[in-house]
Amino acid sequence: MKQVLIVEDILETQRWLAEIIRSAYPDATILMANSVRTALGKVNDAIELALIDLGLPDGSGLEVLRKLHTSNPSAVKVVTTVMGDDASIVASLSAGADGYLLKETEAAILARQLTQLSMGLPAISPSVARRIMEHFRLTGPTASPDGRLTKRETDVLLLIAKGLRNAEVANALGIAESTVAGYIKIVYRKLGICSRAEAAWHASRFGLGHNTGSQQS
Repeated sequence: MKQVLIVEDILETQRWLAEIIRSAYPDATILMANSVRTALGKVNDAIELALIDLGLPDGSGLEVLRKLHTSNPSAVKVVTTVMGDDASIVASLSAGADGYLLKETEAAILARQLTQLSMGLPAISPSVARRIMEHFRLTGPTASPDGRLTKRETDVLLLIAKGLRNAEVANALGIAESTVAGYIKIVYRKLGICSRAEAAWHASRFGLGHNTGSQQS
């Protein structure tokens, strides 16, 4: 790795992650950012690896993920966070994350997982990998929205997957909030899901784009 970007607002954790990077990639140049704004200003084509926290003082690391995903798709983007819930994992993968590591993991294990990136192996904490597998087991195979959802139902799926509240979806589509709630029930029933995290996963699986605001994690 020639250049690594660490996006982390806690100084002590910045240093800890930098030590892990130096252990895994001794010759790497490390860039630091403690906010979304600073990170976006440091995004460049030379970055090969980015470690991105989700909870930042001025927003969500998902914004940095999406920026890197579009402007530097070859960069390996790994979320480093304390948040191991389904919604955070699904939102990160949907935003383009290539890995998901929990900060509770021992430094030596993190260093080994990051080193394995050069061999094409994803950096994913074991507990996160188990949650992903469980998610696939629970959701199961699903037809494309063209085969099961109407265009309006697909529109609603996309918007709630982006984190919009029912009132915001209603405003975006020019329909009543109660109508949105009805569409959500239909979408959930057709896809066999029961949460917006699952909706985000299905939207990503269907290849639906990101054109509006996103939920902060």
